[in-house]
Amino acid sequence: MSDRFSHMDADGNARMVDVSAKDNTKRTAIVRCRVLLNSNTFDLLVRDALPKGDVLTTAKIAGIMAAKQTHALIPMCHPLPVSYADVRFEVDEAGHAVGIEAEVRTTGKTGVEMEALVAAQIAAATIYDMCKAVQKDIEITDCRLIYKSGGKSGEFRND
Repeated sequence: MSDRFSHMDADGNARMVDVSAKDNTKRTAIVRCRVLLNSNTFDLLVRDALPKGDVLTTAKIAGIMAAKQTHALIPMCHPLPVSYADVRFEVDEAGHAVGIEAEVRTTGKTGVEMEALVAAQIAAATIYDMCKAVQKDIEITDCRLIYKSGGKSGEFRND
């Protein structure tokens, strides 16, 4: 087997990429996704009247915690010193949706795209969990990296 795959050695065995020779740079990643609700569930969410409590505060904390634990969830991810993590919400009344934006920053040898992806998805899953008592057909959609900076590849925008 060729050594051209970064997470495989020449014999085809899984490995963590060696980033020790890379320079430390400031790195940022931003991911967005959406949680689609029906009108009743959406109304309960915005009125903070769901049976499990304050959905968005709980989802924010869950997303931030998830960003810091990504290396424990995805086998080849490097543990990173997360210097900043935030999860923000946009409440879309017309679409009965909650937009989620997760941002993670570090100064290091590898990027934080995975941390931002995990943060957004865990925040979305937390919203799902806290709303499932009143709605079973909740949808989590459109999860994507919208911005990254730092490292050899530089800046990426996906607006």
